[in-house]
Amino acid sequence: MKRIAVLLWLVLAGVVAAQQVPDDTRFTGKTTVMDGKDLSAARRRFEPGARTAWHSHDKGQLLWVEDGRMRTQIKGGPVRELGVGESDYAGPNIAHWHGATAGQALVQINIGFGGETKWMEKVSEAEYNKK
Repeated sequence: MKRIAVLLWLVLAGVVAAQQVPDDTRFTGKTTVMDGKDLSAARRRFEPGARTAWHSHDKGQLLWVEDGRMRTQIKGGPVRELGVGESDYAGPNIAHWHGATAGQALVQINIGFGGETKWMEKVSEAEYNKK
C-alpha cells in the first residue's frame, strides 16, 4: 500500500509539472495526462484516541500516515496500526474507520476518488480497542 500512496502522490504532483516540461523528455512510450477533477486530497490531524465514525466512499479512499500512528479497520476485519509512511486503501463502498492510536496523535493524508461519503454509526470503545 505504501507504493500506491507514493505513486498517487507523484501522479498528483506530476499534473502541475506536465504543463512545464515536454513529455518526450520524461517518458518512454505513449502516456496521457488524465483529468483529475474527481480526485481530492486533504490533511487531517487526530488527537490521541480521536477517530472517524464508520463510513464508506463510493469510489474508495487511500490513507497515508504523515506523522504519528493510525488505527484503522475494514468492517469484519482486524484492527490494524500503521506508522509514518504506511498507507491503507478501502475500496469502493467498503465500510471502514480510521483515527489516531490512544497514545499518539495522527496526521493523515487522505485521497478521495470522487463520489459521496456515506456516514454510519460511531465506532464503539470495544471496536476501537479490539486487537
